[in-house]
Amino acid sequence: MGEERRILLKEKVLDHGFVELIDVLGSDQDIVNAARTSYDKGTKKISSTKQLIRYLIRHKHSGPIEFGVLVFRIRCPIFVARQWFRHRMASYNEVSLRYSEVVEEFYVPRSEWITSQDRRNRQARTDHEIKNSKEICSKLKLQSENLLKEYHSYIEEGVAREIARINLPLSIYTSFVFKIDLRNLLNFLSLRTDPHAQFEIRQYANIMAKMSEKYFPIVIQAWRDYVKNSISFSASELTVLKNVFEEKFDILHFIEEYLEKNEKTIPLAKLESLELIDKLRKLMGFNTTLDYLGKEKK
Repeated sequence: MGEERRILLKEKVLDHGFVELIDVLGSDQDIVNAARTSYDKGTKKISSTKQLIRYLIRHKHSGPIEFGVLVFRIRCPIFVARQWFRHRMASYNEVSLRYSEVVEEFYVPRSEWITSQDRRNRQARTDHEIKNSKEICSKLKLQSENLLKEYHSYIEEGVAREIARINLPLSIYTSFVFKIDLRNLLNFLSLRTDPHAQFEIRQYANIMAKMSEKYFPIVIQAWRDYVKNSISFSASELTVLKNVFEEKFDILHFIEEYLEKNEKTIPLAKLESLELIDKLRKLMGFNTTLDYLGKEKK
């Protein structure tokens, strides 16, 4: 009798897919230990652990984050897997249809998920369901069923599996094991939970983020705060903002006063407030505090 598969967490995705978390190496504390190059457990308060991890994520010091590793077992449509495998900083092992026969499961989107092509984004679809979506849904299902029947007829005729499979649709489900360090997982999640990613792979990425948070809660929350839910500006956009700030110099004073007055209620640690002021001063062209004070006196 073989060993039972180890499953830490499991959640269903789409109609026949799933995400299984099957192994985890490390924790928030292990990442902190790596950052400090120390392995003395329990010598730091949890607040210090949290502050350090948030500092690492905020300033993109990502090396220690790689000390967390997660292993997932994924079942998804082939077209989702092909997008997934573009993330090369991971280890994969996928089921082979040369060695085994196809499992009779294929993806059929719900009718409300069958929407129109986005005219501005050529690789995306809109949120607007098309009028005959239910009819198309039925056609998609029928086409996949017919192709599966053809596949099995080839197998019965003695055709090799590696040939019988070649006309199978991208809607067929495949399975693979996916091992990745936490740093590269955060990059995967940043791209695949983004609204620009295809709807189907977003469902998997959102579940993986939720599962990862159970084992690395401080890291995932820091990622949400400093990466996923943050924005960045181009050099041209910063120039526009700089010009506005120079015309309205009192904006910076207002922000400084606001941060000081609401220090206990704003969602920023003291160091983060200081970093925000520093960013705004640099935006206005002040490389040092003395530069800023000199401008202020004038």
